[in-house]
Amino acid sequence: MDTNEVLAELRQELARVEAAILALQKVQEFEASRPKGKRGRKSMGPEERAAVSERMKRYWCARRDGAGKAEPAQQSATA
Repeated sequence: MDTNEVLAELRQELARVEAAILALQKVQEFEASRPKGKRGRKSMGPEERAAVSERMKRYWCARRDGAGKAEPAQQSATA
């Protein structure tokens, strides 16, 4: 292989590496400038909390009342 060919291949590879570096720098700049979102749990207001409380009270009351009336789950024949 000729040294001129090796130099040409190395210059092409250098150009690809520099292009990749520029692309990564742009991504990094974009991520740094982007506003950070609020993370974590959404807080509930008092009205929403009361509505959830009432809904869960009804749910558990119905579950307690239905627990003795429901028939036991049937076991599979292979068990």
